[in-house]
Amino acid sequence: MASVLNVSAYLFTSIDDPASLRVVLRERAAAAGLRGTILLAEEGVNLFLAGEADAVRGFVDDLRADARFAALAPRESWSDAVPFGRLLVKVKREIIRMDRPEVRPQDGRAPAVSPATLRRWLDRGTDDRGREVVLVDTRNAFEVDYGTFAGAKDWRIERFTQFPDAARSHRDDLAGKTVVSFCTGGIRCEKAALHLREEGVDAYQLDGGILGWFADQGGAHWEGACFVFDGREALDADLAPATAPPVDAAAGAPRTVVEADPIAARVGA
Repeated sequence: MASVLNVSAYLFTSIDDPASLRVVLRERAAAAGLRGTILLAEEGVNLFLAGEADAVRGFVDDLRADARFAALAPRESWSDAVPFGRLLVKVKREIIRMDRPEVRPQDGRAPAVSPATLRRWLDRGTDDRGREVVLVDTRNAFEVDYGTFAGAKDWRIERFTQFPDAARSHRDDLAGKTVVSFCTGGIRCEKAALHLREEGVDAYQLDGGILGWFADQGGAHWEGACFVFDGREALDADLAPATAPPVDAAAGAPRTVVEADPIAARVGA
């Protein structure tokens, strides 16, 4: 049985002292024997950690004792080994880079759709108002090649900073429809949904992202696996390491896997 607990979590919340908080969290995580990445910015926290179960959960509980992080809702999965080589705690300008300072989820979220609600919509083919539902994958193209929702829009972006321009060029295709943005854990689609709404699109975010969908709805309406930025590479709908190779969407054949720098990929995604 897999014995290493992996957690991913993020929260947009105002942090006025990210540099000093970095020191505290680095010391706590190191003392608990954890490995992974914690990103801090004035807009919030984004973390991916792995280790012994009690140590990981204890770290998260201590973090949520701070009122700023009380709403942190980590997603758990298991592995046979720690999928991170070291512990990194960094302060960045954004916990997920979009280069749109006017998009401020820490001031208020876009409306969210639960996995159960989205499942009902997809099963029926329309939302509760009878409108067409469009899924927009906000991830980078190479991630989408591992798997995505059936019929989801894939704009072939190479980094998340390209999403706003892609959204503007496809805005007319989304008019009059109920749009649900999604990503791995929720962080990108939260910013994406806010930006889409600023563009006049009736947009929502999938609460909990793909990993939340897997935990709640399994593999329903999903094709393939979900890329993750750690040594496991991709997870299946049971939140276990996937074994099938990713597929090149253009060529229709397994693509060559290139090991990515997880820090660079997360920050630039």
